[in-house]
Amino acid sequence: MELREHIHIAGSALKNWLVAQCCESAAVALMWLIGLEILRVPWAPLWAVLAGLLQFVPHLGPPIALIFPALASLFSADHRRFFYVLVLFAVVMIADGFFFQPFFMKRRAKVPFWATLLTPFALALLIPFWWAILLGPPLLAVGYAYWHGRSSTMKS
Repeated sequence: MELREHIHIAGSALKNWLVAQCCESAAVALMWLIGLEILRVPWAPLWAVLAGLLQFVPHLGPPIALIFPALASLFSADHRRFFYVLVLFAVVMIADGFFFQPFFMKRRAKVPFWATLLTPFALALLIPFWWAILLGPPLLAVGYAYWHGRSSTMKS
């Protein structure tokens, strides 16, 4: 393979991963916005946008995004709202983990669900854990593009 082909495959895979990640982040932000507005959490649009942006930080972003609306609801007049925000977080994370992320990664980056789940753990055996968590999804998209590209060229 020439250098141009490598750059094209890697660039295309990273672009597809980025588009999938943006779609997933927008879906998560929309779910947060709807849920927080229903619960009447102060500054709901701000927390929803922040949750969408933090979705780009795998595994750590969503819990960090929970902190701010949870605190805003805790200091509001109705303290039960805090527990509803925790339930909303669980619903959003389950919907994201079992529907949005696999859907967008499969549709855009052509990465199967099992690979999305196992790659960070497999990478953690080779590189430090936090680097594996942060670099796992884009590396998976590039690696899968190469693997998928080679298997399709071998068939023809």
